[in-house]
Amino acid sequence: MAQDFERDIARQIGTSATTLRTADSDDALVGISLANIVATQILVDVYITSSANDYYLGKDIPIPAGASLQLLDGGAKVVLQSGDALKIVSDTANSLDAWVSVVDSIST
Repeated sequence: MAQDFERDIARQIGTSATTLRTADSDDALVGISLANIVATQILVDVYITSSANDYYLGKDIPIPAGASLQLLDGGAKVVLQSGDALKIVSDTANSLDAWVSVVDSIST
């Protein structure tokens, strides 16, 4: 079975958590790109909410002004099961763009 590659994007993420993906099947995150779009350093949290618990992939990640960060690299993958939600929040209003690459409905 062919894999279904998808992307989830968000612009100007700020101080309220933004849900980029809620899995409705077994999904694999294959890339998380974060870009600081303001003129000062920001701190970013990236986490997965599963069964009402938050599991951090990164907490208080500093991203310098105008810089970007690849949170998943070197072939790393993170698996989401149905109901898991990927969330991102910044300590600064309207400061972050995010691009997440996903394999939806992992086949066996």
